Amino acid sequence: MYSQIKNTSLALLAVAMGTSACAGLSKKKKTEDKKPNILFLTVDDLKPVLGCYGNQNVLTPNIDQLAKSGVTFSNAYCQQAICAPSRISVFTGLRPDRTKVWDLKTNMRDMNPEVVTLPQYFKDNGYESVGLGKLLHGAKDDDPTSWSIPYRHDRELTYADGFIYPANGKYQTPAIHEAMKKAQKQKLSWIQTNRYLKSLGLSPSVECMDIPDNAYEDGAVAEAGMDLMEQLSQGDKPFFLALGFHKPHLPFVAPKKYWDLYDRDSVELPAFSKKAKNSPDYAYHSWGELRNYSDIPQQGPVPLEKQKELIHGYWASVSFMDAQVGKVLAKLDELGLRENTIVVLWGDHGWHLGDHGIWCKHTNFEQATKAPLIISAPSYAHGQHTSSMAEFVDIFPTLCELSGLDTPEVLEGESQVPALEQPETMVKDYALSQYPRGINVMGYSLRTERYRLTVWLKGKFHEGIIHQDPQVEAIELYDYQKDPDETVSLATDPAYTNTVKTLKSKLFKLLNSQTAKYETK
Repeated sequence: MYSQIKNTSLALLAVAMGTSACAGLSKKKKTEDKKPNILFLTVDDLKPVLGCYGNQNVLTPNIDQLAKSGVTFSNAYCQQAICAPSRISVFTGLRPDRTKVWDLKTNMRDMNPEVVTLPQYFKDNGYESVGLGKLLHGAKDDDPTSWSIPYRHDRELTYADGFIYPANGKYQTPAIHEAMKKAQKQKLSWIQTNRYLKSLGLSPSVECMDIPDNAYEDGAVAEAGMDLMEQLSQGDKPFFLALGFHKPHLPFVAPKKYWDLYDRDSVELPAFSKKAKNSPDYAYHSWGELRNYSDIPQQGPVPLEKQKELIHGYWASVSFMDAQVGKVLAKLDELGLRENTIVVLWGDHGWHLGDHGIWCKHTNFEQATKAPLIISAPSYAHGQHTSSMAEFVDIFPTLCELSGLDTPEVLEGESQVPALEQPETMVKDYALSQYPRGINVMGYSLRTERYRLTVWLKGKFHEGIIHQDPQVEAIELYDYQKDPDETVSLATDPAYTNTVKTLKSKLFKLLNSQTAKYETK
């Protein structure tokens, strides 16, 4: 239970707070005029398959309870459906074209040395800023500048008795642990290790073992987060505590009790699992992320029974993560902090579970770009849904306004506080997402309440903005009022000519507006 680093953390917190590590923390009391705490809960690969989003298949009682204390954004979208670009957009309040993080390799600080992150901004404005788990993917060592005390990596946490850090950060199967020892003796790189495990058939896409929650990363993160929360609650500063949960990211590993919540025979496959009619090849990919696992075919479709197992595993992983969120929220209540704490829960992007014949993320389709966003703030609406279109770049300015901090002018989103005050308010009527194909094609996707227009542009986007005179490679249009499963692109349908023209004009106006901002910075 975090005991191996608890004393170190206590000392570091005491130094940061200007108190004695032995006695000072317990003597500090929360004052009535203290700024609100921020509990920032990040979830990897979480699509809105939650009870509070109307899903009847997946059991998520704790997140559903959180939704009852806040506002659920029914139309929240990520900036790019892949971990690093999405997370960096949230933590900087800037779009991928500004951060220049479009992949998993680019380091945020290499491209933007002076950028100020969300936790860094709160730290600079009097907060204790602390992070655990998967957070700033796309920043080296989770960006030390962002935190009041050093960020703690998962391998530094304490796991259940009899268990160590999961093999390759993923598994607790003994055979995989043994294979990892051999890989380490050979000093294999991360890529070589994955290939080695795959060659042995020891990199499965799922794992179901009857083991404690804290034998896996998310259980350990929850316990460490609870421990930190208790320490932070004794200080005289408000805190910004960010916890990053890994599941339901692949592989779908969760303790057996969460698998047992579901009957695999009742799992239904997607209603539409083909390419949309009239859609371009740019819209798709061959889901290489899933094919990295040893029990997945290297070519062709996934067998039907394996598809059901994957969906079953995804659901189990979501419920496992939900239980960890519940523990953290219970600790918040136990400490009497709920009335002065803003809780934000968001999934970094959606996930394809076989719809369109696609698995994983990496597209501009609805299933990849739409993600959960729940904000519970004292004195604001409770148990409400808002249809206000929201983007992840909106989170930074929203938290600034909720906390009474000035909003940095550089931010590219808009505060959603009006929607928290009156959920029927439409703060904005669009959300922008994007996804690259190779180094010279970018798909920009404009989502409105009814439509999605995606325009694939060709140019040297990695060298700068290309919106002024781009080469249009392909266009997609989907009408969710008539076709919620995106079965046909209507971009060339004469009945939608004016719709395409209007949305395209709006998209390019927004993109060119961004360009003007970049050129003046």
